[in-house]
Amino acid sequence: MIYKKDANFPYPILTNTSNAYKNSRFHLTVGLDEMGNNYCFEPNYDISSDFIKSQIESKEAGLILVVQNKDTKFYEIDNTEKIVRIPKERISIKDRTVIQLLIKAKKDIAFLDNEDLNDFYEHFKENIEVPKNSILGFSNIITLNVIKKPSELFEKKIDPNLKGPFEIELSSETIILKFKNEDYQFVDIPNNRDLNNAYIREGLSRAVINFVINNGDDNVVDINSIELPENELDIKLYNLMKSRNVNEVSLENIDEIVNTIGNNIIEKFTNAVRGLYNGN
Repeated sequence: MIYKKDANFPYPILTNTSNAYKNSRFHLTVGLDEMGNNYCFEPNYDISSDFIKSQIESKEAGLILVVQNKDTKFYEIDNTEKIVRIPKERISIKDRTVIQLLIKAKKDIAFLDNEDLNDFYEHFKENIEVPKNSILGFSNIITLNVIKKPSELFEKKIDPNLKGPFEIELSSETIILKFKNEDYQFVDIPNNRDLNNAYIREGLSRAVINFVINNGDDNVVDINSIELPENELDIKLYNLMKSRNVNEVSLENIDEIVNTIGNNIIEKFTNAVRGLYNGN
């Protein structure tokens, strides 16, 4: 199951909000790519407890990746795995897919040597033993807002009244690529993993700059601390950055961020924009 709020356990548990540990932190970020017939998850986590980390490293505790949409899937992963490949036929990734990482005991675990607990447990922690298959901790929840069609992010318009051959307009939901006429459309784009489409790159850059202005203090946005933006286009960019493990975006690193959020989806963007050029 997905733990969306603190749950009561008969023993100390590690979460980002628990008072059971002196420094309670179990923070998860997840990258998601598509590679052939597989979804590739890149889970990155930060655990504050040395005791819990030692249980994972010794294989006495394990990590469970939980993916929830209409149904819930559980995937046991090794702590040395950088990428978790899951066949697309086994899992459904849709808008608002929810992901969480659990720590599960693989044997009975005594807490006598757990020096990370707060002082409340000091005098009776020798009596704490977590049974096999019990939850030792759960991370924050990652919500994926998957952009399946780049036309959800980009749209194209022909406007013969433009002063120049090309303009970019940001609506509340999309990046609009505006052309003076059909002849100015940049349609001959090789499919590769580089953001070599100047129009798409410029549109993304303009949108990210606007994102920083709308959501940042002193032209810097801490992605992990801000609330979900209100603007629909900003929500899409926010989720793209979260899915690519972007922690901070500023006016100083726009090019880096554009490359990061565009990596692995550029082929979709270019193909979709070709379709827009052709009126599809």
